[in-house]
Amino acid sequence: MTDPFPATRKLATAPHAVSRLRAERLARSSKPFLARGGMKGERCPGCRINPSHCICGLRPQVAVHAGVCLIMADIEPLKPSNTGWLIADVVPNTWAFGWARTEADPALLALLADPQWQPYVVFPGEFVDSGRVVNKLPPLSGPQRYASGPLAPVDDGDPHGKGTSGVQAKQPLFILLDATWPEARKMFRKSPYLDRFAVLSLRPEQMSRYALRRSRREDHFCTSEVGALCLELAGHTHAAQALEAWLDVYTHHYLQAKHQLAPDLHSEAHQRLARLAATS
Repeated sequence: MTDPFPATRKLATAPHAVSRLRAERLARSSKPFLARGGMKGERCPGCRINPSHCICGLRPQVAVHAGVCLIMADIEPLKPSNTGWLIADVVPNTWAFGWARTEADPALLALLADPQWQPYVVFPGEFVDSGRVVNKLPPLSGPQRYASGPLAPVDDGDPHGKGTSGVQAKQPLFILLDATWPEARKMFRKSPYLDRFAVLSLRPEQMSRYALRRSRREDHFCTSEVGALCLELAGHTHAAQALEAWLDVYTHHYLQAKHQLAPDLHSEAHQRLARLAATS
């Protein structure tokens, strides 16, 4: 099958955080990783889809004043259906770290201690002490912890995003545990360096639309969907919509390649992504 959109293909860009983590994980592997139930044959290194269905030329560019920290279970970076990769495609400030029970990556600890960020662990509140749970993102100014009392508001009339104290407001850093649900619960329990942060418990009204892997629970979302919900809470509606559209386009191309069918470049998802990219 020929390349469906050679004229729109972008030049190769530097590998992002998940791509680098994948390369590091592959370097430690003693045998090749074989994805179950997915497409066979060559994959584009930029989007992990068959080159004939590559979407690298459609990747959206958005500005986001928020960050995402992906803590990934061992083989998640190797899975072609992993959607943390899509977050790194769209959100410039994305970091990815492999999880280990006995130790934490020093670079991860340094990121969590960086004063420009206000970390939130994104996890269901039903499994966490209620005093640690938040359901929305009030503006912050200065260092805050969930146990230190009410969160200080920022003066919304200040064009520089500073509160009455004159301290630059912190940007939210969403910590996503990228794993299967049983793995994520174990990671949450056995990562004491996360215990000091508030837990952001999402309350989405819609059900997951993710079609490449299914959870036994309909209220479980893929990592990319969780990222979009976080961006929406942070007020980055445009970026959230771009990430949602990017997931839809990726899913379409992935499944069409798997079944050896041509992608529909004029689908609703493609048109939505194009409109969002044009207004970035």
